[in-house]
Amino acid sequence: MAGAPGWGRPPSSGDGDPVRGEPLDSDAGAGRRRATGPHTRDPIRGRPPEPGSGEPVRGSPDVSGERGSATVLAAGVAVALVATAVAFTAVGQASAARHRAQGAADAAALAGAAQVLLGEGEACAAAQAMVDRSATEFVHCEVDGLEVTVYVNETPTGIPQALGPARAVSRAGPVLTE
Repeated sequence: MAGAPGWGRPPSSGDGDPVRGEPLDSDAGAGRRRATGPHTRDPIRGRPPEPGSGEPVRGSPDVSGERGSATVLAAGVAVALVATAVAFTAVGQASAARHRAQGAADAAALAGAAQVLLGEGEACAAAQAMVDRSATEFVHCEVDGLEVTVYVNETPTGIPQALGPARAVSRAGPVLTE
């Protein structure tokens, strides 16, 4: 292998040594150009080269017309996330109010049904007393035979309050009490 280029000769022979960072003869600058473009900076000064220095000069700052588009995109995504969070919060508040109203109506109907054998007045009074304990608005009570139907409203908190109260209806039959 004595005749192969790069073997048996010292590195200073002009062949170059890529391991030591020296260019090979084929890379020795023939036809190679410096990297140019809008992001080329002077490595010493850290800024674009001066006009007339022979170095490429960067064009106007708004070369592509898309400067700042990532900021606008990020702001849009942030607004969308906040709007989604507000919407989920409002739905959660409305759902919680509806569940509170339904629970109060169910308890009131059972309390009324426990007193239905004593008459309509006693059944509705027991239902209203149960609704008053839950801080829910009692709308009205109906007794049909041995069934008590109770109507209640619950005012939601937050944004759903503008949409009006959560309404619930519950019906119960006679309950055995000991």
